[in-house]
Amino acid sequence: MADWRTKPGMAANPTIAPLLFDRGLLRARHDRARRLGPASFLLDRVAADLAERLDAVLRKFGRAVDIGSPGDQVGDALAGRVDQFERIDLPDLESEPLPLLAESLDLAVSALALQFVNDLPGVLAQIRRALKPDGLLLAAMLGGDTLTELRQSFAAAEAECEGGASPHVAPFADLRDVGALLQRAGLALPVTDVDRVTVRYDSAFALMTDLRRMGATNIMVERRRTPTRRSTLVRMAELYAERFADADGRIRATFDVIWLSGWAPHASQQRPLRPGSAKASLADAVKGQTKP
Repeated sequence: MADWRTKPGMAANPTIAPLLFDRGLLRARHDRARRLGPASFLLDRVAADLAERLDAVLRKFGRAVDIGSPGDQVGDALAGRVDQFERIDLPDLESEPLPLLAESLDLAVSALALQFVNDLPGVLAQIRRALKPDGLLLAAMLGGDTLTELRQSFAAAEAECEGGASPHVAPFADLRDVGALLQRAGLALPVTDVDRVTVRYDSAFALMTDLRRMGATNIMVERRRTPTRRSTLVRMAELYAERFADADGRIRATFDVIWLSGWAPHASQQRPLRPGSAKASLADAVKGQTKP
């Protein structure tokens, strides 16, 4: 749709964010996952939840865009709920803008993509500019304590076997930070919540196989460039089983899915009362409910 897109030569966001993630490598990881046969259970869950959340919004959206979601699940979930739909990728170089015109969208969605964005405040601000007044952003990203068990087990194993730790699991935003970013981007009525998903595996190696099939293995710029020693991997799996196994011997892996939503401001939306505009005080209300 030509009228959705930025025009040639439009300036990118001049803010330079620190590079935490190698987004070119992320694309290669997703390509590998498709070749292996993707593990889509988490994306399937998020897409179904997204459809349910949209069902609670009593309106049909005209133009919608899916920003960066892997797979086709989100597009399938939006079928019949929007008049026009398009999927765009997040750029590998985040100095490039999202290819969207200002006030061109009624709905922007994203599933399990924003956690690997280097400049999340900048991306949210661009989405806000692309939404029409009273347009909606609804997105899900990994955050919070996602893969905390794997992170702790790797750190302990490397400290024990190699005398130091290197980053194996990406840092994740927490719920409070994401809520603040929605407000910073200028979105009205911001809402965030967490869906904690606990998945059980036979071993840490089975979990790591699923992460490869999700395209979710380490893409940090500061990642270790040499293969992890076999002895360290074995010790990591032992520590994982010692610390995070259930009575049947299977280990737990945590995935915290942070849901975020916000609306482009519009005159019809509810607004908080101005300070001092209340007709009655809280103290008077309490007194009125107190029995003599």
